[in-house]
Order: sequence, then structure tokens, then C-alpha cells
Amino acid sequence: MSWYYTPHPTVYPAEEFDASADANALRKAMKGFGTDEQAIIDILCARTNQQRQEISEAFTRELGRDLIEDLKSELGGKFEDVIVGLMMPPAKYLCKQLHKAMDGVGTNEKTLIEILCSLTNEQMHDVVANYEEMYDRPLAEHLCSETSGSFRRLLTMICIGGRDPQGTVDPDLAVEQANQLYNAGEGKLGTDEEVFYKILAHASFDQLEIVFDEYKSLTGRTIEQALKAELSGELYDALSSIVECVQIL
Repeated sequence: MSWYYTPHPTVYPAEEFDASADANALRKAMKGFGTDEQAIIDILCARTNQQRQEISEAFTRELGRDLIEDLKSELGGKFEDVIVGLMMPPAKYLCKQLHKAMDGVGTNEKTLIEILCSLTNEQMHDVVANYEEMYDRPLAEHLCSETSGSFRRLLTMICIGGRDPQGTVDPDLAVEQANQLYNAGEGKLGTDEEVFYKILAHASFDQLEIVFDEYKSLTGRTIEQALKAELSGELYDALSSIVECVQIL
């Protein structure tokens, strides 16, 4: 299976793909005076990530050079950031962005939400393993030092990788979970935030789709309306992001 759940990919594998030919074309685009940026775009932006990894391997094998280092030396600014990002395996790229969001003064909570709340359990395991390898620090530990409260507990749960595998569906449990969400929020005075983030952080996206349908059948309101009425701040943003991911998968 592919690393991402993308039912409609934006980039399809190039037909008649030749990693060696692409590697040599990239070298030609960067060799000598000036850089043919359009050639770099035409090649790398029309290949899948797997094909780009094969090009990088061919570049080293046949030319004795590091493609990413060559790209860094020839490009600059945002264009360099985009092209180098394209060359990284997905998990490593996300690790880089997570570290950037927590490194230094302040924390970019939006980046943490956009990445962590959109990952399946399998993807999360890949990110966790790569993060510790790249930065010699567990991702969960870094998250705990940069966040707080219910938001920290939610991200930690997701990071631990406790979400059920895709395809795990229990209709009877979905009814029970929909009732739990109602009783923890719109069905009472005050909000039991723990019930919300435990269900949304643990259930598979397939299961959550059924839970949200059951919630609407039970209450006549969407889960988005419930979250907006009961939650706020970073926790609301994070759980809303999970809901959005469930709906587009």
C-alpha cells in the first residue's frame, strides 16, 4: 500500500520511467554556468516520491554525487525548500517539519495539528521511528515539552500510535461511541473533553466515519457542530482536523 491514503493522487507514476536518464538530465541541468530550473521542475515534479528516490540512487551510483547536496548548491530560497522537500521520503519530510515547528522559541501548533492529526496508525509509527533516528529524541517527549493540557494529551495519544488499523469497523461500538460523545458534550452541562479526544484519537478513520453518521442520526446535528459548541482553542482545531481527514478519505 502507498504511504498516504490518497484515492485521487496528484502525481501518477511516470510511464516509461528511466531513473538513469533522469539522473543524467538533472546533472546536465546543474552542470556548468547557470542552472536550468525548468528542467529540474519538469523532471522531479512529474515523478512520484518512490521514483524520485530511485533517481537519487541512480545519481549517486552513476555519477558519484549526492543529488540533494547538488540541488542545495544550485538552488536557493523557497524554490530550494520545495525541491529538497520533494526529494525526501514522506516520513522524513514530516519529521523535519515537526522539528521545525517545535525548535527554538515558540511552537507552531498549526503545523503539529496538520501533520499529526492526519496520520493513520501505520504512518504515525513511521514518523515516530524516523524522528528519533533523525533528532536523537523521542517525538512524544518533544511534544510534551512544547504543548500542554488536553492538547498535549491528544497529541501524545496520537503519537503513541494507539489508533486502530484502517478497516477496523464495529457498527455496534459506533452507536455506543456516538452516545458517549453526546453524553460528554451536548447532552450535559459542561464538557468532558477526555471522552472526545480518546475516541477521536483511538478509533480508525473508517470507524469514525460510522461514529459521525450515528451521531447525526442520534442528535440531528453534525459532529462539526458538536465540536464547535463544546470545544475551543487548540483542542478544537486538532479534533476538527481529524474530522476533516475522516471525511476526505
